[in-house]
Amino acid sequence: MEIIAMFIVSTLLVPLFMLFHLVGPIPADLGIQGGDLSACTSSAHCARQNWHSANPQADLQTLIAAVRETPRTVIIEESDDYIHAEASSAFFGFVDDLELLAIPAKNMVQARSISRLGDSDLGVNSARLDTLKVLINEMDQN
Repeated sequence: MEIIAMFIVSTLLVPLFMLFHLVGPIPADLGIQGGDLSACTSSAHCARQNWHSANPQADLQTLIAAVRETPRTVIIEESDDYIHAEASSAFFGFVDDLELLAIPAKNMVQARSISRLGDSDLGVNSARLDTLKVLINEMDQN
């Protein structure tokens, strides 16, 4: 009986659950392109913002700490001035790519969040950046 139950789980339920982890291909335009993050080709599933910063590298470190604490988010690449993280949605497991770039010469932190799948993100990427922007604003006020 136990073998039958394991068979049912492995052949029917596991593939069903795998359907709900919708990863999609990694965007080809990730990373620093000519000193900036890539522009969004569509605001329906991508958000990009430039934030004024008195100390971009210190602000980036604050943002990195916040990203590390964000549920279902994993930092994939990190350097002194750039991070790339993957954020997964709670239910379906949709993956978004989050990038942050410190640009000290411009007193700026750039942020970009893009969905891998779908034509619309229902505002998730913009909301993610707005949440992080609050940290930059708090740092500038101190």
